[in-house]
Amino acid sequence: MNKITVLISDDHDIVRKALRCLLETAQDIQVVGEAADGYQSVRETKRLRPDVVLLDVAMPLLNGMEAARQIVRDVPGTKVLMLSTYNDSQHVQKVVEAGAAGYLIKETAAKDLLSAIREIHKGNGFFSPAISKHLMEQSPNNSQPLTARQAAVLQLIAEGYPTKQIADILSLSVKTAEKHRDSLMQKLNLHNIPTLTRYALSSGVVEFNPWPERPAFIGPGRMTAGRKAAAAAQPSPRNQRTAKAKEQALAARKR
Repeated sequence: MNKITVLISDDHDIVRKALRCLLETAQDIQVVGEAADGYQSVRETKRLRPDVVLLDVAMPLLNGMEAARQIVRDVPGTKVLMLSTYNDSQHVQKVVEAGAAGYLIKETAAKDLLSAIREIHKGNGFFSPAISKHLMEQSPNNSQPLTARQAAVLQLIAEGYPTKQIADILSLSVKTAEKHRDSLMQKLNLHNIPTLTRYALSSGVVEFNPWPERPAFIGPGRMTAGRKAAAAAQPSPRNQRTAKAKEQALAARKR
């Protein structure tokens, strides 16, 4: 019997382990890999070609909805099953537009997950009951969607990256990154970073997840002397994250 191959994508290690334990109870399902951010999800899907990708909506660096859009476009034989704590109409609509075959609420995922994987592998859709209700009630959305590049810039802005690091991660010039930011602001009619961040949080592009290790600033571009000495002594966590993000983005584009 050919088993249904599954890639688990979630930025929380404990969630990935719990999902793996659940899936390993099924004789017809095989976990072939894991991913911890959106870029890695796309890259591992291209490499492993699983039948189904379990994909969290709120993923770092590249959110789940944009990762789903790229997977559906680049690996059409793979079905995407989204997992999320969100069950509002806005998120449901975005997931459907991204091309996901199913959407489960995490609170009830344990009960429905195995059935959902089997159904979408057959070519059917599968949505949690609360999600199905939203789909029936949904009205057409005439708002202008963001481009893939605008969505990536929005996520990185909301995650706290300054323009120079956004440019580094996406392999752009600073001027081009600024143009994407400006066009994003114009399209959303939001004209400063705080309002863009609030929009990203409210629309599920990112989740609120403060970084306790971020250096403490005492004004724009200024740090205490002690912080400067510590930063000079070793690479900052932010710079390490930026380098890793850039490497993942480049690897995803090469495949």
